[in-house]
Amino acid sequence: MNHVVLIGRLTQDPEMRYTPSGVAVTKFTLAVNRSFKNAEGEREADFIPVVAWRKLAEVCAENIKKGNRVAVQGRVQVRHYENNEGRKIYVTDVVADQVEFLENKRIERTSDAYRIEEDRPIELTEDDLPF
Repeated sequence: MNHVVLIGRLTQDPEMRYTPSGVAVTKFTLAVNRSFKNAEGEREADFIPVVAWRKLAEVCAENIKKGNRVAVQGRVQVRHYENNEGRKIYVTDVVADQVEFLENKRIERTSDAYRIEEDRPIELTEDDLPF
């Protein structure tokens, strides 16, 4: 089983690119706090690279920024390549299947754009209730 769930904050704005075949890919790094304190009594964090593909990549690039808190659900992927010196380099990423924006904001799709607005309480009257 290869399943990862992370909650953290973006360390920088997401970076979106397109593959030569036109597929969107967005990369960002999450700072995820560890559940314990170090010897100095401070919390440390792990910095985990995340990759999103296709429509999820586009939505992430358009709607999240450095410092935003998000939840990522996906899988760990390890790849390798050979560098110029002939050494094998291993890279570990989390490939996102879902990204949930945890800030107190709501995203609405209007035509081809997304609009983010602050959450406001829903006001209901007796006429709005179905019973």
